[in-house]
Amino acid sequence: MIDGHIHIERGPYTLEWIRRFADRAVEMQIDEIWLLEHCYRFEEFTPMYASVCARSAYVDAWFHRQAGVKRLWDYLELIARVRAARFPVRIRFGLEICYFQAFEDFIAKHARDKGLDFLLGSVHFVDGFAFDHRPEHWDGVDVDRLYRRYYEDSVALAHSGLFDGIGHPDAIGLFGHVPSFPLAEHYERLAEALAEGDMYADQNSGAARRCPDTAALGMNDTLLKTLVRHHVRIVTSSDAHRPEDVGDRIGALEARIVNCLTSIESGE
Repeated sequence: MIDGHIHIERGPYTLEWIRRFADRAVEMQIDEIWLLEHCYRFEEFTPMYASVCARSAYVDAWFHRQAGVKRLWDYLELIARVRAARFPVRIRFGLEICYFQAFEDFIAKHARDKGLDFLLGSVHFVDGFAFDHRPEHWDGVDVDRLYRRYYEDSVALAHSGLFDGIGHPDAIGLFGHVPSFPLAEHYERLAEALAEGDMYADQNSGAARRCPDTAALGMNDTLLKTLVRHHVRIVTSSDAHRPEDVGDRIGALEARIVNCLTSIESGE
């Protein structure tokens, strides 16, 4: 089994810290872990966030606490040391990159050809709005418009040619907000774009762990079935930010994929 989305940001860049993730993977019967960092952790990527900081004092304060605390070289040096050592599971390294269409060339310059195993593109901000930070920030938001823009950005992400996969592609529903219209057409366009770009989609337990009362475990059934029908690869992941969460409900996420395949094959 694979846990394809694990953050290491809460500890030091040491082999001992990485070993804690690997040891937990063994406990959870995970064969392969994909470790990454949010790109904003590195000062090279901080120019992308001026618009989101300008929109919200809350996000501006969050950003200046969390962002630009390391250089990308620090991370690449850690990766080299891990690759030279021995661990009980296979380890891959990547970046989770916030997608901003205006910064596609910037992302290519700073993230491509760095020796990383994968680049995961994620939509965390829609027109500068940080939709996944606090539920009260949704007060007064036009939910229908936000959903349309979210999936427009997600399709643009898939068409950009920058990424190997898309992170948590229905994270927009984290706090339980739903649009007044069906999303089937948006799902179709996203699935077509991901298939065309040979990209995978992140089937992720993180939202359910964070918001168990409002978020589903992984993608909703309609989106998952649409992606599978278009032969988009699905990668299971925990979105862990600490070793204890590695492997969280990976078996259940895989079971949902199998059930989806069975449903499609039976013509449901």
